[in-house]
Amino acid sequence: MTSDASPQPIQSAKSAVESLAAVLGAALPGTLASADDPANALLHDAGVARAVVGRLRREGSGAGNDGLCRWLYDAFQSNLPEIQLAVLRFVPALAGVYMSRAVSRKPLAGFEAVLLALYAHAAAQRGSGEAETVSLPNLANPSVYHDAKVPPKTKAAELDVAVLSPVLEPHGTMRATRRARIVGAVLELYHGKLAIMPLSSKMEFCEFCVAWTGNRSKLDDKPRVAAASEPAAAEEKLRRVPLPWELFQPVLRIVAHCLLGPTNSDELKTQATRAAECMYWRAAETMDARSVLAARSLVRLSQMTEEPIPEPSFSGAVETNMAELEAMRANILSNKN
Repeated sequence: MTSDASPQPIQSAKSAVESLAAVLGAALPGTLASADDPANALLHDAGVARAVVGRLRREGSGAGNDGLCRWLYDAFQSNLPEIQLAVLRFVPALAGVYMSRAVSRKPLAGFEAVLLALYAHAAAQRGSGEAETVSLPNLANPSVYHDAKVPPKTKAAELDVAVLSPVLEPHGTMRATRRARIVGAVLELYHGKLAIMPLSSKMEFCEFCVAWTGNRSKLDDKPRVAAASEPAAAEEKLRRVPLPWELFQPVLRIVAHCLLGPTNSDELKTQATRAAECMYWRAAETMDARSVLAARSLVRLSQMTEEPIPEPSFSGAVETNMAELEAMRANILSNKN
């Protein structure tokens, strides 16, 4: 990755802040330089988020000599877990802007270098030739809940194995045929840390998700609260992108976490509901059975969460049980007499 200058390697959270200050200059909030925990400030500070995301979404960003892309690349390659988390916080903006611009075939070597570094890290974490799978029970085997229609003659039927994420092949360059797989794997990496990501990062992701689908939700007619780092009049720069299954699935998993995960933010749930509906309509257009089933299930789950579940009342049942017990007691006494 080329750069106009040769920055010093990032070896600590403090050096990461200093190098970021050299890139952003006056745009960097003063709270970051004076923070007691620079790594935590990089992850959670709203001012830092606005400055970095605004720079990523700026016209002309993502080129090979982009200083911010160079910082993201070096920060993640530092192998400092707390700094790597701070880089993952900006994955929604990084992937969102890149995918929206990649369809126009613009040179985006800076974005691609960062995404490839994240992809290589995800591949190394999983291991060579390892797919992410989950075992599903085979209904041909009897269980405590059901009897098999045709009992196995010799041995139990093998479990069904579903592939959540295929093998991550090593890739050193970004090509159009690999783009969805590489970005999808980066989103899977982001999903693995989603529980500790700040609210603004999740809001940004849902916003980009809606833009990628190119659809409208019924919630678009209602007033919407923008993400904390959303720049004014930037939405027209985002555009519809191809969403094959290897990209559609991790996107939907992140939206599902934002919608159904442990959060007290009504704003995030509203934005995630909007994203889930747009994902469903996009899947309905392509008529991909997996995408339609997954997106429709998420939409239905979101509708279930909106309906309050009534708390059970035991008063009537207790009175009924007491009456039955009294009748049984009277019957026992009469038989003794």
